[in-house]
Amino acid sequence: MTAPTRVGGFGALREQLTDAAAAFADGPDALADILTGLVDDVDRALGERLEIFPVCHHSPASALAMVRRLRQKPPRVIYLELCEDFQPVLAELRNCRLPVAVQAFASELDGFPAAWAPLSVIAPVTEASAEYQAIAYALETPGVELVLVDRSTDHVFQWSPRDETPPPDEPANEQTGEDAGEQAALHGDAVGVEIGDLRPRFAELEAHLLHHGKVRHWSEWWDSYVERPLVSADYDTYRQVMVLIGSLFRRLRPPGSERADTDEDRERYMWTRIRQHLAATGADPADCLYVCGAFHAASRVEQFGLDSPTPDFDITPRTATNWQYGLIPSSHSAIEAQFGLAAGSVSIAAANWNKAVSASGVTPYRLGGQRGATSRSRRGRGTPEAAPVEAATDRLSGFLAAPPAPDGLDEAELRSWCVDIVRLARRNGYLASTADAIAVFETSILLAGLRNRARPTPYDFADAAVTCIEKDVVPGRRDVRRLCEILLGGDRIGQVGYDALPPLARDVLHRLQPLGLDLEKRTVQRALLDLHGSPELAGCSDLLWMLRHLLPPGAVRPIMGEHRLGHRSIQESWDLALGRHQRALIELGYEGVTVEQVLEQRLRRAAHGPEATAVSALAAVEDAIRLLNSPRLVDELGTRAVELLAGERTVDDAPEVLRRIRRLLAHHQATAPRLPAWCEAFVTTGYAHYCTLLPTAFVAEETGVRQVGAMLGFLFSLESLALSLGCDRSQLELALAQSHPQAPPKVALLWAAHHQLGMLPLAELRARCLELLSNPLLLPAFPQYLSGFVHALEPVPGLAPFVVETMSTAFARLPDPVLLPWLPNLVTTLREHGPELVPLLVREAGRTFPGTLSALDSWVPPWSGTTPTAAPVRSDRPAGQVHLLLADHREPVDAVAALLGVEGDWQRSGDGATGSTAAALVQVHPGTAEAIAALLRLPRSPVRQEVR
Repeated sequence: MTAPTRVGGFGALREQLTDAAAAFADGPDALADILTGLVDDVDRALGERLEIFPVCHHSPASALAMVRRLRQKPPRVIYLELCEDFQPVLAELRNCRLPVAVQAFASELDGFPAAWAPLSVIAPVTEASAEYQAIAYALETPGVELVLVDRSTDHVFQWSPRDETPPPDEPANEQTGEDAGEQAALHGDAVGVEIGDLRPRFAELEAHLLHHGKVRHWSEWWDSYVERPLVSADYDTYRQVMVLIGSLFRRLRPPGSERADTDEDRERYMWTRIRQHLAATGADPADCLYVCGAFHAASRVEQFGLDSPTPDFDITPRTATNWQYGLIPSSHSAIEAQFGLAAGSVSIAAANWNKAVSASGVTPYRLGGQRGATSRSRRGRGTPEAAPVEAATDRLSGFLAAPPAPDGLDEAELRSWCVDIVRLARRNGYLASTADAIAVFETSILLAGLRNRARPTPYDFADAAVTCIEKDVVPGRRDVRRLCEILLGGDRIGQVGYDALPPLARDVLHRLQPLGLDLEKRTVQRALLDLHGSPELAGCSDLLWMLRHLLPPGAVRPIMGEHRLGHRSIQESWDLALGRHQRALIELGYEGVTVEQVLEQRLRRAAHGPEATAVSALAAVEDAIRLLNSPRLVDELGTRAVELLAGERTVDDAPEVLRRIRRLLAHHQATAPRLPAWCEAFVTTGYAHYCTLLPTAFVAEETGVRQVGAMLGFLFSLESLALSLGCDRSQLELALAQSHPQAPPKVALLWAAHHQLGMLPLAELRARCLELLSNPLLLPAFPQYLSGFVHALEPVPGLAPFVVETMSTAFARLPDPVLLPWLPNLVTTLREHGPELVPLLVREAGRTFPGTLSALDSWVPPWSGTTPTAAPVRSDRPAGQVHLLLADHREPVDAVAALLGVEGDWQRSGDGATGSTAAALVQVHPGTAEAIAALLRLPRSPVRQEVR
């Protein structure tokens, strides 16, 4: 709804624009409406009884105009466009070093989709911003009230579409260099709220402005054509120009967009809050100041103005979501990345702010006790420095018609830039010289001239430096454009002071004081803990292990030492970077008062969440034992693990379940007199559960052989414990009898299970494998059977000798077209699914195969047979040695012969040894003697296990 046109001091300008529209557009139609509408918006905003101060976020011109306005006519009430629930946190800004961001955080949602969790809203604050100057003035001046009037953080998400996806943030800008990328992530996934989002909402308009302005991005256009002219402009001119720009961008935005509706609702919200406050306090509008973005200053909603007859906007109540508020560190690159600004633009704005303050002589406002304060800054007390502001007149006509103010080349400044960038480039590996400094100087002037600028801007200088120094490749870690950003102001990084931290963060810093480190620094610091010589450091060690579990990687990193079940290192070494990860530590403080409380909540959430599984519950149990040592919590989480296991309908997590429950059982058996009740319940429940699912898992295509092997491993390795707790072995036998797999790997697993239960002797198992090798139709599938036998080592580790025998036989007998394609698959399978099985195979192969190359020629595999050819027994061969051994110990031989029903007398053989019929058998079958000889020489042999 458009308000009626006011008859103000802009009549002449309106007529000029109407005539220009008629001349350029061949008729005063659409273009005339737009141009005159711009003037109407300016007239309407400046004619409002409540003075409106239009700003652009992180703009030195806006900040400088704000300082001048506050000192010329100090207001008693300031209405600020910022989330109204941020009000209690603003006082903590005095304990921080800017830039920082005010944050609202919620991890437990009520009224929002669960997929949005956690929710986070941030509002960055820099010194070179009008909002910070207003906040500092209001908080440091007695009798001044600061009122935040924008929608609450809860309404930010209430007004977002419910499409089960988090609300989108502003488009991020690509940062260059590793440092920039790291600092750009300081805000995390938070939704940004900025004061004065002044950027065209019409892509074609922005492209048109960039093209005709001869600039590469929007930040450079704004700096060249708005910031610099307005820095030295008077207050009335500043207001009129800013409202004009806001009105232009507002009228040329795409109609009917979702963001347009949100912007108008925000404006209705803010005017409603302003009216409510004025009605409640009775404040005089003449003593009030409304600070908002220039885009909102040109608002045309029905509720605009104090005299609007339209009823107030209907504000919906907040949800029951519990919001936590605090401050997090920010940086220039983080602000640029979140709000789609060009890299280095905020740093350049900060440099321009310092330069403008020095040139103008005004004293900016700063909160008392602000960290990083400069000597020129002092606390403002609202003392007027000039006469009150008079009624606004038409300043737009003169400003738009006047040529740019002469601003000659500052050779000293440009020369210092060129010398410093060459020095900085040489430090970073570039072969720069004095000639490059001269080239950058001349190229900067040339680029400024080509772009119709009286003097080179920092953007011109950066382009010239890239052209003259970077050449073709980037030899160093940082490129030249990043070096220019560092030179022109750097990526200033804020820090939240100790007093502004949440209780948890302060507690962490206090408990780590015995380490003797300044943990607020952003550098990585090394902490050495001798727990044997300094037992008092055990508390620091426990806290560091908990922080490693809760904080992102890199915040605390163990270099030496480990903390696993049943083991504690006596010496530890840590790399600590808590100052660099201050945001993560602060957000951890939103979840609880102490680290132990947060860890307990997260472990419960992992075990009781909608995505919880038996594996996640067992992992939570293990973490509770290692980190918290809370038997009560362990029993609770263990009972939950039993419930989850009983309710699972798949066996995808069977390998992980087996690995974790084995480790937990071993820990409890070594540290407690008896197993906890939940461990016994888990074993009995798992035994019945896997017996029930075993027949289906054997035939299901989606169930892998590794999962089936893990199920059998659970059943066989924990069978004795399960039977002692009341389980029935007939469950397992019945499950195997009902299993009829078709896939070769699962068939091999079933054979191995039958062998473990004594239903399939090793000789018959060997015969089946030889039958597979002798069948040409089954030969291509034999590698799959072998893969099944490899996975069978999990439930039946005693099959290791047989697996080595079968694998060696396969390597010897399989044809190359079958063997060669299978070998890479075998290697990848063992590496991915069976890393714990490889050492078992290697040890068994080491026992079976000869240890030297010379012994390989005469080595005979213990499982290979020989032809029944009689040969004289020689005492220098293994068979001869066995023959002599038998002759020296005749009683066992005679007993075996009598048992077999063989009668005979001992005779003397050709080499002088006595013998019998048994000795004759040795001569006829020397292979058996060779095997016995090998058995006598080795500590363990497959034959010995087979005999067992």
